[in-house]
Amino acid sequence: MVNDNPASKSAQLGEWLVDLRVAMALLTRVPMPHPEGAVPPDIARAQRVFPIVGALIGGVVGLIDVALMGMGVPALAAAALALGASAALTGALHEDGLADVGDGFGGGRDRAAKLLIMRDSRLGTYGTLVLLVGFATRLSALASLPAAMAIPALIVAHALGRAAIPVLAANMPFARADGLGKTAGRPAAAGALTAVVLAVIVALLCLPLKAAILALLLTAAGAAAVALLAWRQIGGVTGDVFGAAEQVAETAVLVMLAARFG
Repeated sequence: MVNDNPASKSAQLGEWLVDLRVAMALLTRVPMPHPEGAVPPDIARAQRVFPIVGALIGGVVGLIDVALMGMGVPALAAAALALGASAALTGALHEDGLADVGDGFGGGRDRAAKLLIMRDSRLGTYGTLVLLVGFATRLSALASLPAAMAIPALIVAHALGRAAIPVLAANMPFARADGLGKTAGRPAAAGALTAVVLAVIVALLCLPLKAAILALLLTAAGAAAVALLAWRQIGGVTGDVFGAAEQVAETAVLVMLAARFG
């Protein structure tokens, strides 16, 4: 039975707007009010809109890239500056997670040591190498794309990368009892499914059908690979693992699109 109650529809719209605000505050450096305190109570539910925020981030980064190329900046330099702007906009949240995973999984002898290293704010050799490889790969892929594909490619890559987070959070055990990943909470299955649906819609709207399907498959494969590695290394996921999964998915999608359209 369809609910036509205006008050109910208004409440649902209000929840979506709250979720967007919470997700924007978590995933970007854009100032957002926090009347409830440092950790919003709706943060688990807000994960359903992560792909929307990801698409917005990708759109901004793409506009920067295209604008720079339009001013005569070489494609490689424009891509580097655009990726730098992306890190500034997000506070390098996911890059930090990728580096911590690299250091922890590469340098820890056992589960406890790996988790301890991942919590260390210092950057080690493994983390540095992983960051360099990831940045260089995304840089070359973005620079290889024609200007007309830069914005849709970045929108899709960022949206799909963020969609991986609620899926892993809803289905994987947490490796530690605290930390950002645990604090964010476990989204409901319906919330994770909503995130997937939104990401699929973004991909289908921005890319040709075959490219969209490949992007979705690569995202699923990349997220699954990171989840399996995390389960074997530390018995579950953390906020750092979520960041690593986002980076793997984002990079894989950009490389695939560069191979097809570059």
